[in-house]
Amino acid sequence: MDWNPAYTWLVLALLLSLGELTSGAMVLLALGIAAALTAAVTALGLSLPWQLLSMGIFSGLLVPLGVMVIRPRFSPRGVAYGTTGTGVEKGNHYHTLRRDYDDAPGIKINGDFYRLRVMDTGATELPPDTSVIFQRFEGTTALVALPSSAPNPLQDDTTLRKEP
Repeated sequence: MDWNPAYTWLVLALLLSLGELTSGAMVLLALGIAAALTAAVTALGLSLPWQLLSMGIFSGLLVPLGVMVIRPRFSPRGVAYGTTGTGVEKGNHYHTLRRDYDDAPGIKINGDFYRLRVMDTGATELPPDTSVIFQRFEGTTALVALPSSAPNPLQDDTTLRKEP
């Protein structure tokens, strides 16, 4: 079996498609499909400039299609990936919880656990299922405020830890 330039495009298509498994952005998959289509064009006997031109055309068509049409179908509704920490969550209400392995108090934002600190008091311990309002991040700590209408769980607790 002789090596054909179409095989090179197929190997590139395979590598790009496998690379998509690590990213999930659908860009590498679209480029892999474009490389596979370019392999089909190469099998027709076109020269390298035509191969590169066809790869550019296929990429220009498939990458926007993959990112804008196909990727949203694989993402759960209501989750804005890549926006955590940009201020999108400010003012949202969350309920405190305890992490399983170390019993640390915190909140989950977009599926990720963050330790918390109350902005007014500096307290880092709150009872589970306490309603809080997210304000901002300070490093990896979520700074929260207690809702004014809710009873303050900190008033009767004398075992609170405060950070300086």
